[in-house]
Amino acid sequence: HEPWPGNCVRDHPGMIQVFLGHSGVRDVEGNELPHLVYVSREKRPGFEHHKKAGAMNALIRVSSVLSNAPYLLNVDCDHYINNSKALREAMCFMMDPTSGKKVCYVQFPQRFDGIDRHDRYSNRNVVFFDINMKGLDGIQGPIYVGTGCVFRRQALYGFDAPITKKPPGKTCNCLPKWCCCLCCCSRKNKKTKQKKDKTKKSKQREASKQIHALENIEGISESNTLKSSEASQVKLEKKFGQSPVFVASTLLEDGGIPQNASPASLLSEAIQVISCGYEDKTEWGKEVGWIYGSVTEDILTGFKMHCHGWRSVYCIPKRPAFKGSAPINLSDRLHQVLRWALGSVEIFLSRHCPIWYGYGGGLKWLERFSYINSVVYPWTSIPLLVYCTLPAICLLTGKFIVPEISNYASLIFMALFISIAATGILEMQWGGVGIDDWWRNEQFWVIGGVSSHLFALFQGLLKVLAGVSTSFTVTSKAADDGEFSELYLFKWTSLLIPPTTLLVINIIGVVVGISDAINNGYDSWGPLFGRLFFAFWVIIHLYPFLKGLLGKQDRMPTIILVWSILLASILTLMWVRINPFVSKDGPVLEVCGLNCDD
Repeated sequence: HEPWPGNCVRDHPGMIQVFLGHSGVRDVEGNELPHLVYVSREKRPGFEHHKKAGAMNALIRVSSVLSNAPYLLNVDCDHYINNSKALREAMCFMMDPTSGKKVCYVQFPQRFDGIDRHDRYSNRNVVFFDINMKGLDGIQGPIYVGTGCVFRRQALYGFDAPITKKPPGKTCNCLPKWCCCLCCCSRKNKKTKQKKDKTKKSKQREASKQIHALENIEGISESNTLKSSEASQVKLEKKFGQSPVFVASTLLEDGGIPQNASPASLLSEAIQVISCGYEDKTEWGKEVGWIYGSVTEDILTGFKMHCHGWRSVYCIPKRPAFKGSAPINLSDRLHQVLRWALGSVEIFLSRHCPIWYGYGGGLKWLERFSYINSVVYPWTSIPLLVYCTLPAICLLTGKFIVPEISNYASLIFMALFISIAATGILEMQWGGVGIDDWWRNEQFWVIGGVSSHLFALFQGLLKVLAGVSTSFTVTSKAADDGEFSELYLFKWTSLLIPPTTLLVINIIGVVVGISDAINNGYDSWGPLFGRLFFAFWVIIHLYPFLKGLLGKQDRMPTIILVWSILLASILTLMWVRINPFVSKDGPVLEVCGLNCDD
């Protein structure tokens, strides 16, 4: 066994190693084993490789040349198959005789191992996978989340979804007579129009027949057919690249490879389609395959398929189909959310933004709104940061966050609040989500909103508008041994600064507000409770973040530590205010026998 040519990750030729090929290897039960091929695409300095999206496009082309199966399974390297029968369930959707032809992919929910019981940082994303994605399944299908997905190969090639035939029209046996007359009259008019069209078409066909007869006489027809076939071949090569084997495979809807093709010729063709310059001047990454232009290529790829009229399906088997690992410590989790939010900002500032892209295609309006929501949410970090800062400002300045409103306006406010709460309760009941998971999701939405989403917004603006790429480093500080030790691993990153600042100013605001109420007397306690409510609301939402900062507390729980500091500050201020050792009439001056006037 010779070593692989080149061991440099960023500079090496294309490499393919076939472990199981066409040799007909079978298992103990006599079933033929599937092909097992290792692919490493060519990488050279000076070429843009497009990270995961470029790797997936290279795998599409290699698999099309070597096997050309009509369906593809996408699973990330940190996931594994937990339920082999889930693939059969995906095939049931794909091969459904009524609506299966329009299904571009079947998405499975993500499930994770190694997450602590309380799921402090909402790694499971239960609200998204069990409520939001279920709701999208009733419109045009869920969005593609990057892993755990079975694709139809034809949909990845940028083809439009097949047009479904409309059901036959109803007869007028059950309608009134006057309606039947109108229907019959309209049908007669349509029939006359159709007859006229048929006569016109027949005349055109006769004329074309005469022209074809003349062409046959002059020997021109063969050259025209050759020119048309050459033109279509050139058009396909501009779209898919210069590989004739791959271009021919894209036209086979049911897959398969030529019977007379030798394995050696197919391998040489596969090496060609993973070269660095194969995608130059083609539509790869633009209209074909995984779409380039964002670090979250999964959203763009699914969005383009839905714009072509395809629909997706959400499949939730009882036994999870796939399981994977998730970052469970605070810093890694924030950086994961930062990458997702940065991709959404890049899409928002690109031509593929769902606000203005894809009109006139097959994308439904409600599905468009879901995609708009998936790219707009990082912008909510700005008002969220303001809302988390205002309670502390109100406590420090003595002004209230909510102005005085009329009774009618207060009724409207209460009605909106109750409707939002009722909607959340109905969603939890429908999706089978517990109150703990819902509350963890709400907490981390605030934590991620004032840190990762905010940084992603500025980083995306700098990258797209100014061309400046920035990165945030993560530095490990300490780790504890034992179960879920990574949960307590502290890594310093600049993403921790905004939530820490909000926590500090709100805690200081609570202390200052209570001290002012103690100094000003009984009348100032009434307005204070409203200000304290909003400040405590912010602190409670940021509580998991505070636990992540303090790390593992073996002897003293975090909540006791926080409340101890808070109560100690309040009691100290009260002691200064009361001061039992000082007389109410002021200090008593004893006569010392000295004349101070002298």
